[in-house]
Amino acid sequence: MVRLVMILLGVDYLRTRWRTLTTLGWISLLVGIAIFIDALDSALYFPITPFACLLLVEGLATLAVAWTGMGGQRTLRYVKGLAFCVAAALILAGHHHGNFILSMIFGTLFLADGLLQIISARVVRFRTWRLAVAGGVVEIVLAIFFYQPFPTHYVGTVPYCLGLGLMFGGWNMILLASRVRRLSSNPAVAADGAAQAASATAGSQQAAPTAREWDGPPAADEPALTVHVWTPVGTSKGEARRQPIIDRYIAAVDRNGVISTGHAALESPDGVYISLYPGVEIDRSPDEFTRLLRATRENDVPGLFQPDYGTESKAWCPSTVQVRIRNYDPERLRRFWETYRQDTTYNLTYRNCSSTVSRALEAALEGASARVWGRHRGWKPFLRVIATPELWVAAQVRKRAATMAWTPGLTLDYARALSMLADPRPSGWVKMARLALATMYRSRQQWAEEQRSAPNVHEAERTDTAGRGV
Repeated sequence: MVRLVMILLGVDYLRTRWRTLTTLGWISLLVGIAIFIDALDSALYFPITPFACLLLVEGLATLAVAWTGMGGQRTLRYVKGLAFCVAAALILAGHHHGNFILSMIFGTLFLADGLLQIISARVVRFRTWRLAVAGGVVEIVLAIFFYQPFPTHYVGTVPYCLGLGLMFGGWNMILLASRVRRLSSNPAVAADGAAQAASATAGSQQAAPTAREWDGPPAADEPALTVHVWTPVGTSKGEARRQPIIDRYIAAVDRNGVISTGHAALESPDGVYISLYPGVEIDRSPDEFTRLLRATRENDVPGLFQPDYGTESKAWCPSTVQVRIRNYDPERLRRFWETYRQDTTYNLTYRNCSSTVSRALEAALEGASARVWGRHRGWKPFLRVIATPELWVAAQVRKRAATMAWTPGLTLDYARALSMLADPRPSGWVKMARLALATMYRSRQQWAEEQRSAPNVHEAERTDTAGRGV
């Protein structure tokens, strides 16, 4: 999550605040250690009940305004609100059962994530797969720690989680802050040459967006960065077998056993079109597909960049879903494209259409959250970013893609989450207040209109009565 915050705020914004980031990192690390150590015995000094009350209030508040969201944002708010309320209820329930259930939930989440990370790393074999395996082993160890009752019989479950989160987050912030002060490019993209070149490029001198919040996505005639996604099911040649998660995020298999992985591309109104496709046909039969998943050099093939969306959609089919974003940096996107296009290598796992689009999207959106506030910067962009639920979603998608592979489904979710961060939407409370005020205003207008028309009605009634009397 820290790396994603670095990308959204940009190296220019962060370089002037590296001391504060370092201080916050150390505070987070030390507080996390203190909370974790405090939880190692049954005498907790951590204010667990007030913390649970805050969770409950946040959960109820999120549920109260969840209906104001749009599409996936609404679903995310409901999930977040319910999760917070359930966690708070279990904490407040206290005793053995609530703590035990929470510990089993956290342990299962760590175990599932660790196993998935280890399996995917061994299958894909990307450049740093051994580090990913080590990270998965650490998660399994943490799962075992939560499963077994020692040393507090599950009483310290919540402080353990909070302490670990603060420790890892603080340590990452310290490392990144120490690098950002002496680098011209964002350390969050240091592993990618093209993204690093784009980050080192001075941002375009375009004026900050006139609006700081938008009620929805860009209109059809509004210039915007567009992420095109062809979903696996949407591009399947035959009728796809329904496999809810697999055909959404990995591949769809039709009745004849042919695998379709989908596609992703990025288009800007400035003429940049990024769509990487294998220059030779890849055998995607089930027998060969497992071997092709490995991110090794023997699976590299010549790639081909498509010229534009019109040509690609005409030769194949229109994209299934589009995600459009107003607030992006065309100069950084152009620099990324100039560097990235020099290498046409295609690899089904580590350098495919989806990974290309995701990297280009990050290059285009670097500093977007700071840029949208213009001269009203300060710490408001930072606070707004970390308070947006879509940040957590984008961070989880990015982590999963980094340890497995970018797919069109993951790229779609990532683009949707980033669109909410780059083009901020009004908070649920603000939107609900606006709706309430609008309703009150309409009611008042209607009441005033009725009051104005009332004398005319009474006058007409008197005239009619007088006429009948005559």
